[in-house]
Amino acid sequence: MMRDLGELLGIERPIVLGPFGGLSSIELTAAVSERGGLGSYGLYGYDPERIRQMASALRAVTDRPFALNLWLAHDEVEQVSSADFDRSAQALRPFFDELGLEVPERPDRYLPSFEAQFDAVLEARPAVVSFVFGVPSRAVVDAAHERGIVVVGTATSVDEAVALERGGVDAVVATGAEAGGHRVSFLRPAEESLVGTVALVPQVADAVTLPVIAAGGIADRRGVAAAFALGASGVQVGTAFLRTEQSATTDAHRRAITQAPAHGTVLTRAMSGRLARGIPNRAVRTIEGGGVVAPFPVQNWLTGRFRAEAVRRGVGELQSLWAGQAAALSRESDADAVFDELAAGLPA
Repeated sequence: MMRDLGELLGIERPIVLGPFGGLSSIELTAAVSERGGLGSYGLYGYDPERIRQMASALRAVTDRPFALNLWLAHDEVEQVSSADFDRSAQALRPFFDELGLEVPERPDRYLPSFEAQFDAVLEARPAVVSFVFGVPSRAVVDAAHERGIVVVGTATSVDEAVALERGGVDAVVATGAEAGGHRVSFLRPAEESLVGTVALVPQVADAVTLPVIAAGGIADRRGVAAAFALGASGVQVGTAFLRTEQSATTDAHRRAITQAPAHGTVLTRAMSGRLARGIPNRAVRTIEGGGVVAPFPVQNWLTGRFRAEAVRRGVGELQSLWAGQAAALSRESDADAVFDELAAGLPA
């Protein structure tokens, strides 16, 4: 199965970079692809022109296969009234005041349309397009296949993996509850889809005929070896690469990852309105304590207005510090060193 995945994706080693929505970098994506893995780039919030520019810049530094990642169901979010928006914005006023920012007004649109994003991805023609938060439509899958693009879906449960296979995807990422960032569940609420990687991967491998890529809690050669023993055909790794100097994250975020113990992450909706795993900080604790959290994408848009300034100033207590439960195993600051460590766990 390892050889099958490599042939499917056009890569030499079945190691996939987690697609960080908002924290992806050209340098890190290219670094993983150049080593024979599959570099991934998350396109959350990118408009078509930015997607075209990013893909062009990526191709300028690597001719190896890479994946572009999209969130599904952008246009199926809960509608929030002006009054509710104002209430949510005012609940966050202390953060805006702290950074000397005005409380933002309600925008005309929170995100680019999925259709416009996908058209730009088709134009870019990556080797792989991966999706989270749902099953891409048959029209989307067919359009990708017509251009020779491999389609990868993401599941947090066996039922989701089966649905993805029925939808025509080529491979499935089975992401356990240990994984950092958003829980990308779509058949049941995220709180009801918290299956750990060790339990999830073999059940998904038994339930589908597609190659399974294990994700969640994998940070070194031991995690890679375990994933293959469980029936995976490859691994997807996020946090271990996120702390490297090639990633687009901040120094404050890197420090938080290096200092986080195994019990040092939480699942929270505070920063985005969707359940996500990260390292708790003052922003998370304050928002949760206040009890006012707008649904996605409103909460994500609102906190994003002050998070961007917090990043600029290096204020880690007001950033989103996404990380998985294996953060403490993320010991390397260079992407090549991380890749070498992971590759040491691949079957001979």
